[in-house]
Amino acid sequence: MNVLFLTIVDIDSLEESNIYTDLLRKFWAEGHTVYMISPVERKKNISTHYIKSDERIGILKLRIGNIQKTNIIEKGISTITLEGKFISAVKKYFHDVKFDLVMYSTPPITFGNVIKYIKRRDCAKTYLLLKDIFPQNAVDMGMLSKTGLKGILYRFFRNKEKKLYQVSDYIGCMSQANVDYIISHNAEVNSEIVEICPNSIEVMDKSVSEKERIEIRQKYNIPLDKKVFVYGGNLGKPQGIDFLIECLKRQEMNEDVFFLIVGDGTEYPKIEEYINKSQVQNVRLMKRLPKDDYDLMVGACDVGMIFLDHRFTIPNFPSRMLGYMQAKLPVLAVTDPNSDIGKVIVDGGFGWWCESDDADRVVKCMQSIHSDMLSEAGNNAYEYLVKYYDVRYAYNAILKWFKREKKDDRNWGLRRNNSDKIRTK
Repeated sequence: MNVLFLTIVDIDSLEESNIYTDLLRKFWAEGHTVYMISPVERKKNISTHYIKSDERIGILKLRIGNIQKTNIIEKGISTITLEGKFISAVKKYFHDVKFDLVMYSTPPITFGNVIKYIKRRDCAKTYLLLKDIFPQNAVDMGMLSKTGLKGILYRFFRNKEKKLYQVSDYIGCMSQANVDYIISHNAEVNSEIVEICPNSIEVMDKSVSEKERIEIRQKYNIPLDKKVFVYGGNLGKPQGIDFLIECLKRQEMNEDVFFLIVGDGTEYPKIEEYINKSQVQNVRLMKRLPKDDYDLMVGACDVGMIFLDHRFTIPNFPSRMLGYMQAKLPVLAVTDPNSDIGKVIVDGGFGWWCESDDADRVVKCMQSIHSDMLSEAGNNAYEYLVKYYDVRYAYNAILKWFKREKKDDRNWGLRRNNSDKIRTK
């Protein structure tokens, strides 16, 4: 069948490795034809172009406005204009392709009209991969409010969010807490269409041998005799960087631990300023590395860290956890109580959880992690990854609905059209 994936993630090839490309490669490996629309931002000064790397793979790189690392006004305008650009692209470049399945992820939540257009044109089945609950997350972070001038923007985007849910045949959530949140905060959504479709990857063992561990630590000047906590990924407001710094401050004199922070984001300068001013010796900050280099370096560490701002009322479930698990690292999650990632980690026996509102308690948790715990917890992490987060589980979660409804080809299109009429009244 023909599968279309819509995203604002900049992807040039299915050979890349992330939760989206791994899933799409699985579709391709199972014999489906995969199409994707992925953006190229205006600041790159590259025109819209089509990449066909295989008879069954086609990627349309669509020129859009700037969204990443720009001011909020430009980002807002670019986000709002996405729908029109994507619809025009489908009409122009895919006018002769009939899609059977359309998948799309949040962010953004402004794909509703695009999905409705393709759904009506092709009687396509639609599946939302819910990775972000907006605009509530922006309210939590103080970027939007439900009253005043910002309230106007909130209501605009909230309406877009509801329309996206309404046009989606099925909604795949990252965890049970996400399922519960969507159902409890959106009464108009049929609970039967909401399910767990977890962040998943094509699992590969990325652990390193003791010899490799020593070589990698020497290469990056990471102490050999210390317990190394690594944080890799985005360094923005959602990660609660101020609280992370508070935790680091309380460990400045601890000669038994070392903190490696690798990433980029709006809050990167805060960590950089803290390190420069304090001249702390057990913290290293690095910009993003090429993925292969980063994966090797993570494998040479001892504990992977996840941080989330305590103000969140939505249940985030960061995908960076999967990278730690591939490297057979136990995971320390420091999050708000609404996320269930800590429960998953603790119940799975591959790490620890602390609430992100008490730095002293986090430090005590870190100090309670002894070297003799690491191997067993790390192996548990990898086994849990194989059991629950292999890409085949997400693939099967999506395909089971499609196969069920396609059993009766004569009525399938009629049901799709009738369903759309009901939902858009």
